[in-house]
Amino acid sequence: MTALISLHNAVFDWLDRHSGLILPTLARFVFAAVLLVYFWKSALTKVGSGVLGLFFPSDGAYVQIFPRAMEAVSYDSSQLGLFYWAVALLGTWAEFILPALFLVGLLSRLAAIGMIGFVILQSATDIIGHGATDATTLGAWFDAASGSLIMDQRTLWIMLLLVIVIKGAGPLSLDRLMGRLS
Repeated sequence: MTALISLHNAVFDWLDRHSGLILPTLARFVFAAVLLVYFWKSALTKVGSGVLGLFFPSDGAYVQIFPRAMEAVSYDSSQLGLFYWAVALLGTWAEFILPALFLVGLLSRLAAIGMIGFVILQSATDIIGHGATDATTLGAWFDAASGSLIMDQRTLWIMLLLVIVIKGAGPLSLDRLMGRLS
């Protein structure tokens, strides 16, 4: 029994000592495997047509971000003002840039904080703007179901992002490389 306890202690002491290397690396890998393509595909639906599409969001961007405002103007985004354009533009860019920064581990903590804010705004837009209030989509904490889109999945997304906020990007990151160069 003593040998088993010693083995247990040795393994978990090693994990404790190396958690700053293991957790951020796994968190960034899981983000890339599960959420990176999700965010980039979503961003692509917001890009306008042509070469200047990155500066002129598509109508789909406005519908996704401002569903009620678009309905009020009969889905004609040209009737929305500068504020709506700026938010749609910055939201589109954020969906490309923040996951990319997170992926390569550059300004990772700030990118993770930005992604957390993005996920919270995305959830609020889904609930308030799109009316996602049915129990299956909205879900609830501390219930038997674990697959709701908003309360369950997005809570896990935020927890994953918090690992990077707390621990940093880990050893395989541009943050670490730049820290060693400076």
